[in-house]
Amino acid sequence: MPADDKPARNSETRAHPRTRMIHGQSRSRRWDYSHHVVPPITSSATFRLESAARGAQGFCDFAHDSADTHDPIYIYDRLEEPTRSMLEDNLAAAEKGESALCFASGMGAISAALMTLCETGDHIVSHRVLYGCTYSLMTNWLPRNQIKVAFEDLTNIDALRNAITPRTRVVYFETPVNPDMTLIDIAAVAAVVADANKPREPMHRIRIIVDNTFATPHCQRPIEFGADVVCHSLTKGIGGFGTDIGGAVITSHDLRNRLLMYRKDFGGILSPKSAWATLVYGLPSLAARMANYQKTAHRVADHLVRHPKIERVLYPGLETFPQFALAKKQMRDTKGHFTPGSMLYFVLKDRAGDGKVGERFVDWIAQNSYAISLAVSLGQIKTLVECPFIMTHSAIPPDEMRRRGILPGGIRLSCGLEDWEDIVADLEDALDVV
Repeated sequence: MPADDKPARNSETRAHPRTRMIHGQSRSRRWDYSHHVVPPITSSATFRLESAARGAQGFCDFAHDSADTHDPIYIYDRLEEPTRSMLEDNLAAAEKGESALCFASGMGAISAALMTLCETGDHIVSHRVLYGCTYSLMTNWLPRNQIKVAFEDLTNIDALRNAITPRTRVVYFETPVNPDMTLIDIAAVAAVVADANKPREPMHRIRIIVDNTFATPHCQRPIEFGADVVCHSLTKGIGGFGTDIGGAVITSHDLRNRLLMYRKDFGGILSPKSAWATLVYGLPSLAARMANYQKTAHRVADHLVRHPKIERVLYPGLETFPQFALAKKQMRDTKGHFTPGSMLYFVLKDRAGDGKVGERFVDWIAQNSYAISLAVSLGQIKTLVECPFIMTHSAIPPDEMRRRGILPGGIRLSCGLEDWEDIVADLEDALDVV
């Protein structure tokens, strides 16, 4: 058989997702860069047009399915541009979605997802614990559009079922939840929503939005369990290096055009330079980074769970984790390996009884630690620590935080690539002084 006629032993479509995150799509209608080992970057706010007719066609094609029949016509960065579009193709593939759109930040992505699915008078059912800025969006800004939010315990499926109203359009949650690592059973939520959608017209159906930032698509792909929309802060695990802010929404083709129009009109686009960094450094290294992050996280969690000054440790990889069975079912990589992630949450015993134990702990880390940094991001190559009660979740009233299990002594730890023994040593030193 001639060499040219031999069937390919491997190909883009047959390669494992870990390989595809590194190599991406070598040929794309967005831009043919098959001869580049590293994808190139564009840096042009606007694009030259050969004629007014071509410009008119580009505007006509924008946010219309007819544009898929030919190569894109680029007009202006805020509409579409090649570098960001290449990242979007790869993000959609990583999350097993049909389409992805990138935004200037994770909150930009969450806002876009909620605002494109909800109208005045609509209703959202959300898990009762959320990232502080998401909570602020839902309590300060959505009500201005008469969009109501019911905060429920979505680990209780009956509570979800009872909270759904005729005007419910979205069920929203993070899993694992920021910061307490609670898991929401995506498949169980999807079953309830499917029942609620049976009598509804398509335009009134409920959509499930999952913030998958903690897990990343390496550890969990919510669409496989029945979610409709996945949101990410690209700044975190996918970006990985803490150099660029960005967000993404991954969903089905039928929502793409609405999201494109929202992004065009509200202007929250991801810059090509930030898209390029995630495309070239972040997403390709995700699997390798996460595999090492979670080895460290497991060792750190296993050490902390035995410490006398710690009340409890919550990490999905521990057999003592309250939802360990769900973690093993839901948090798996594309080969089926258990992937509990890099995030853990532990609660310090407040022996002084002054509600300041978490603050004292992170202050000591900030001033004395070498391997751990006090910072409010996560998923980076450096280990980061923070106290959600006084930092990332402070938009929630203190009494509400306590009711929802976010405590002054709670510590969120994002494990990086340092030697795990150095991380443990710094934690031990900090625990000696609280």
